[in-house]
Amino acid sequence: MLIVIILLEFFYFRRLSGGLASLDMRVFGFTPDEGMAWLTALGRRGSEIVIVWHYLTFALVFPALFSLTLIALFLSAGQRLPRFAALSNSVRVGFALALVLPFTLADYVQNFAVVRLLSDFLSANPDSLGLASALIVTKFALGLIPLAVIVAFYLAGERHKRAGLPGNEDEQGRSQ
Repeated sequence: MLIVIILLEFFYFRRLSGGLASLDMRVFGFTPDEGMAWLTALGRRGSEIVIVWHYLTFALVFPALFSLTLIALFLSAGQRLPRFAALSNSVRVGFALALVLPFTLADYVQNFAVVRLLSDFLSANPDSLGLASALIVTKFALGLIPLAVIVAFYLAGERHKRAGLPGNEDEQGRSQ
């Protein structure tokens, strides 16, 4: 799904906006002037197309699917750590949700803010554009947190496995 979103961005949405990157693709945010330039370049027709082809389709499903993927990766990577694996299932899932849910909520709130701008871009002002920019930066920052924890868990699990510490047998050890 991410590939489709990226392809739409580069081969369709950027044509509609005269080559300008969508607000969602600006990881470090944008200035109010940059936001207005994008909205103006899209115009009414382009805004409607972006709302329908991005925000009413992929942006509704992608945050949830990506979040579920992050949760699954977190639980899988954590399972390689004996102390984490010893926790109850509900505690492990609770940790995963606490780690991923802020990103999910930020993504949906950011999507709502951008749809609001697209649907009524004549009322866009520096405050609403600044809020949308801050939400985009927040979404990406909150998305990095679970990714960093997953990588840390994976690396700790690998180190644990290589050190031959008890509680984390390899597949041959389990079958014997």
